[in-house]
Amino acid sequence: MKLITQLSWLLRVLLFLAVFAFALMNTGPVTLRFFLGQTWETPMILVLLLAFAFGAAIGVLACLSRMLGQRREINKLERELNAAGDRTLPHDRALPPQA
Repeated sequence: MKLITQLSWLLRVLLFLAVFAFALMNTGPVTLRFFLGQTWETPMILVLLLAFAFGAAIGVLACLSRMLGQRREINKLERELNAAGDRTLPHDRALPPQA
């Protein structure tokens, strides 16, 4: 288990170094042109990071409704299970084998 943890940290460090090197190579200014003649000049890496963050936020929002629906269903099933209390299965039904 310790080897997997060490490999995980090594992968994280390598990924960080790759992103950091990418950021250092992309410090040149870019000009973003918006509607109505507005412009914004900023380093390219900032534009890339903002685009990534915006995309990640949209991805999370897209998954949010499904996650909330599943959470609601889990809560409903837990309430049903708690309401059942100590009720046991009928004697004529056999329990499945435990693994």
